[in-house]
Amino acid sequence: MKNKKNNKKNNIKLISKKTDFKKSFNWKVLKIMGEFIKGFEFISEIKGKSATIFGGTRFSSKDFIYKEAEKLGKSLSKQGYIIVTGGGQGVMEAANKGAYEAGGKSIGINISLPREQVLNKYVNKSENFHYFFIRKTMLSMASSIYIFFPGGFGTLDEFFEMLVLVQTKKLSRPVIIIAVGKEYWQPLFDWFLKDFYKKYHTINKEDLEIFKIVDTAEEAISLLKSLT
Repeated sequence: MKNKKNNKKNNIKLISKKTDFKKSFNWKVLKIMGEFIKGFEFISEIKGKSATIFGGTRFSSKDFIYKEAEKLGKSLSKQGYIIVTGGGQGVMEAANKGAYEAGGKSIGINISLPREQVLNKYVNKSENFHYFFIRKTMLSMASSIYIFFPGGFGTLDEFFEMLVLVQTKKLSRPVIIIAVGKEYWQPLFDWFLKDFYKKYHTINKEDLEIFKIVDTAEEAISLLKSLT
């Protein structure tokens, strides 16, 4: 009898959760729609050529990667590019700082997180998002140049997002994807070549050309000049 009563209680809890979800579902859809509208309005205001720079939040101003991202942001800004980042710390801060110190425009497309994602002080203009997938959509549509420095899961998530969008031709414009830091990125490319392409045949040979690997900010600038 006790088991039957417990099962009955559990069923009631499950039903109530489903009911609560149904009640909140419409509001969640409206919230998502509102964020998309806000996001598209924000990126529509980015006028002129722009470059989006990605990378980990945990690098400090003492790190080589931070300094290279700052150098790249400054150099691109001097060439008239608007610098777009996720607006956070680490590589994002470095790129925004470089643009800010060069007197250029610096934009942050930020995400609400309990830690690690405070808007850096070098951003001229920013927008904040609750949903990762909406923020990624905005980042994927903000530029025609995407430059990736080393980072964690978030950076790789954004990297693979761009690779898939280019591979599946979901973008309405040609884009350039550059990965900076051979020590970090080359093992990943070797994995693509050895296992994805040669062993399992899950990608085509041309997919290996979607992105280019360089070692420094200076090399990234030189490559961009040859491609644009």
